[in-house]
Amino acid sequence: MIRKVLLVDDDAAVREALGQTLELAEFDAITAGSFVEAKDRIGPGFEGVIVSDIRMPGRDGFHLLDYAHEKDAELPVILLTGEGDIPMAVRAMSAGAFDFLEKPCAPSDLISSVERALHTRRLVLENRRLKAQLETGDAAARMIFGISPQSETLRAQVRAAARAGTDVLIRGARGAGIPKVAEVVHLCSARAKGPFEKRSAAGLGRDALAAAWQDCAGGTLFLDEIGALPSDSQLALLDLLEEGGARLVAGTVDDPAVLVEQGSFTPDLHYRLEVMTLRIPALAERPEDIPVLFRHYVAQAAEQSGLPEPVIGDEVIAGLIARDWPGNARALMSAAMRFVLGLAEDQPGGEGLGLTERMAQVERSLLADALRRTGGQASAAAEALKLPRKTFYDKLAKYGLKPESFR
Repeated sequence: MIRKVLLVDDDAAVREALGQTLELAEFDAITAGSFVEAKDRIGPGFEGVIVSDIRMPGRDGFHLLDYAHEKDAELPVILLTGEGDIPMAVRAMSAGAFDFLEKPCAPSDLISSVERALHTRRLVLENRRLKAQLETGDAAARMIFGISPQSETLRAQVRAAARAGTDVLIRGARGAGIPKVAEVVHLCSARAKGPFEKRSAAGLGRDALAAAWQDCAGGTLFLDEIGALPSDSQLALLDLLEEGGARLVAGTVDDPAVLVEQGSFTPDLHYRLEVMTLRIPALAERPEDIPVLFRHYVAQAAEQSGLPEPVIGDEVIAGLIARDWPGNARALMSAAMRFVLGLAEDQPGGEGLGLTERMAQVERSLLADALRRTGGQASAAAEALKLPRKTFYDKLAKYGLKPESFR
């Protein structure tokens, strides 16, 4: 979570006071006494915002604003002045300042302005990362969305599996996107120009399997729910794998080792596939990816339906993060379509719940929203909710919420 603020003011006492205000609000305050001292920190990769006094000896705040926007036109700059006249405010806003505050400004006004600026900065940097992936990345970057470490690890593993050229087993919960990851493995591999076919393993007989294998010569055959492949066809598949000609990518929501113990899955096939196994993390393991995925699905749904893309407010994102998403990406995609169509969003599993269960859903959502608004700072979130710290942590444990997931 981005919390960095570059504070520029030539008055040491004012600089120290404003810095303390920012630090008490759990921002990462970096202070500088002049434009010269601050300029080397300003650039397109700066993951934060700037708060600067206007009246400074030498290069003033307007010069700093122009310099910042030369480096990055979308970098938010908040200007402060002790002479809050209207012409100066008009000049500041017309020059592209994010906000204009008169000193001495109330801590709540400063914090509110910085929070809004940081929110804008986070969206800008997130969109840039996604655009860079789409324009310059391989299929793993273009098709596997997410900014979490888990998503980055998955992309790296997909690329490694593609290069290895071995058969691949992809595991994940229902709705996690196993077929999509299988296609990415194919597109990142040396067989990318060859055929790629998706088949359900359930009920797939020997002859149909052999025909599909033949059709995928030089390419990849994806068998979904490999554990449901009939026993006779499993033996036939082992023979086909020995013959070569195509590459197998298999998907499953079940643990193959358990299927082997139950006698429904051939051990030799399991041993062959487990050499290269990919696991898709559930959304519950990477809540920071939920806003990224939802915005992508909303844009996609708006284009498909021919409707304008609706604004996604903070309260929408907070509600999404507060949910468990047992249906994973598929359920999030459906939620995005309903959002674009303007349909009411029901909480999963809400039907038939009593008052206690519904209140628990609301409480969990409020806790998650407080953590999101404070960047995962538990003490600040507890204070915002007016809860004793021990009570707050007890409630986090009750609902399985972790502050670090919101940073």
